[in-house]
Amino acid sequence: MRLMVMLAAGMTLAAQTPSIRTGTFQAQSRVFYTTENGLPSNDVTDVRISAAGEVTAVTAKGAVTLSNGKWTAAKAAPAKSSIAQAKDGRKADARPAGLFVSKGKNWERTFPTDGKRSWAPVDVRGVAFDAKNRLWFASPQGAGVEENGKWTLYTGAEGLPYDDFTCVAAGEEGVVWFGTKVGAIRFDGKVWEYRQGLRWLPADEVRAIAVAANGDAWIATPAGLAVIERKPMTLAAKAKWFEDEIDKRHRRTPYQYVHPVVLKRPGDVSEYTQVDSDNDGLWTSMYGAGECFAFGATGSAESQKRAKQAFEALRFLGTVTQGGAHPAPKGFVARSILPTSGRNPNDHDNAARDRATQAERDHRWKIFEPRWPVSADGKWYWKTDTSSDELDGHYFFYALYYDLVAKSEDDRKAVREHVAALTDHLLVHNFTLVDHDGEPTRWAIFNPESLNEGKDFWQERGMNSISILAYLKVAEHITGDKKYAEAYDRLIQRHDYAANAMIVKTHLGAGAGNQSDDEMIFMNYYNLLKYEKDPDLREKYLMGFHCHYQNEQPELNPLFNFMYAAMAQGGKYHDAYGEQDLSARGPWLEESLDSLQRLPMDRIDWGVKNSHRKDIIPLAPNVREGGARQTGYRNNGKVLPIDERYVGHWNHDPWALDYRGAGRSLGDGAIYLLPYYMGVYHGFLRE
Repeated sequence: MRLMVMLAAGMTLAAQTPSIRTGTFQAQSRVFYTTENGLPSNDVTDVRISAAGEVTAVTAKGAVTLSNGKWTAAKAAPAKSSIAQAKDGRKADARPAGLFVSKGKNWERTFPTDGKRSWAPVDVRGVAFDAKNRLWFASPQGAGVEENGKWTLYTGAEGLPYDDFTCVAAGEEGVVWFGTKVGAIRFDGKVWEYRQGLRWLPADEVRAIAVAANGDAWIATPAGLAVIERKPMTLAAKAKWFEDEIDKRHRRTPYQYVHPVVLKRPGDVSEYTQVDSDNDGLWTSMYGAGECFAFGATGSAESQKRAKQAFEALRFLGTVTQGGAHPAPKGFVARSILPTSGRNPNDHDNAARDRATQAERDHRWKIFEPRWPVSADGKWYWKTDTSSDELDGHYFFYALYYDLVAKSEDDRKAVREHVAALTDHLLVHNFTLVDHDGEPTRWAIFNPESLNEGKDFWQERGMNSISILAYLKVAEHITGDKKYAEAYDRLIQRHDYAANAMIVKTHLGAGAGNQSDDEMIFMNYYNLLKYEKDPDLREKYLMGFHCHYQNEQPELNPLFNFMYAAMAQGGKYHDAYGEQDLSARGPWLEESLDSLQRLPMDRIDWGVKNSHRKDIIPLAPNVREGGARQTGYRNNGKVLPIDERYVGHWNHDPWALDYRGAGRSLGDGAIYLLPYYMGVYHGFLRE
């Protein structure tokens, strides 16, 4: 079924799809222990694990041991020492005067050297012998390990995230942990993991770390005790967990728009409020697209049901705008809906607020009255001024739903009628989306006069060109109506839209731009290349996609990686200098898998701080409009791993280093489901 769909779309299939076996990975999560869980005080100064695996925490009000899930008074508080001892009898001591090692009775100060550098460390903050009997130390100069008389030294240049150390602790085979005054660090010899903020720790100051045999790390802080647990999991099990969580909390209204919820108390998911957004259609489309891929890959009846519900939710955004006191033209789709039984959103989104926005921020901002009209049946407010990114999501979903999910003729007819109404609206109104006021919306403008000649849309020329071309291709594919192909050809032949689509954004390099735009661009390139059969146009589009993708590769985004790889595998570009292979290159597949594995199951918007790190290179000021304050990337050229920043949707800014989250928003798992199921469907991921 999948192969036939791809062949019918005119795609060139590569001889072999790159794939990676996923298997089981160690999913990480945290648990906090405070006075609410039985600690005598949140002020935890030390933590130890006995040979039998018994955890003892030392607090300002005494030591306690965890037994059968309860904290009880410890028989004796373990003595704290700066000395570590190896299995072969060697000892090491962390002293203010330096690193001292003893092989017998005498202590000698040690000066680590790796052949390039020689350190005379002072104020050594911690030492440990790991499971391989290697000696580790940490000082303000950096960290080092000695094995068989050879030293390896680490600073920010080698990937060490931070160096204001407080302690060192040996972990499971080959692993070491470092405590710092701003977070904890895990290192397995290849990968550095930085654990900071309430996603991982009750407080950033780490006083002590103890690691259990299974790799769980117990961390003492002034605000309580944390354990960062490692549990075996598969990507498929993670997907089911996210789907179950969405079913519990994230389906808004009877039409089930999928969206984050607002928590009553930071970090407490037991009480929450469902809210709308400007992009209910986009986020529900991307959730539904994931379920389309899930059904295409697995044949799951539950995935088919979820995808169909997403279609009905999106279709209603077109139905709700028809009739009432302020009817929109046929085919217009709303941004969102709210029940009229609740608050009146026009109390907030009113003409006075629009006028202020127009005067202060955006001279093309539209002034609506009302911005939220009432539906013909009086049950719903619907939101006006639908944007191009909403339409990008809609069409991305419709194509997948029609090809992979809509099996009955009734289902396929419903898609055809809805897509035809929306696309006809664009054609009737000169390639614009026209609202109930009879004027185009702020952003959904795709006509040649605006894009090729209008100053206000020069920057949107490439992006909006590719949007309308993709919409027309999807409409032609779904309905079979040649008028969409004729409109498509007219935009290309008379107005150079194919050339526009080769340069979708004026880009200043990796780290520049707007990730919402990137998300839209990738969805539209995916559809455009999927359905375009002309080899010259496909080559042109693919080259444009390739050039844009080069700027996105450092972002470790599995969705962007899979979209590009699915369309580009085996693709070629020919010019006067020869042939260029446009297939995805580099470690994109391994990085995609790593991001899916590391994407936190804790979807709460905890704040994160990374701007103080030692492994960060700031973005150059010229890369970002208005400068590059608190933006950067690791010295390996890539952005921070996904579990060291907050990611709400794939339009987030992965180059931002700090995030002021308050723990009051609980994101949904659609951000995981779409790239995961897309990867499975296209054969990139094999369980």
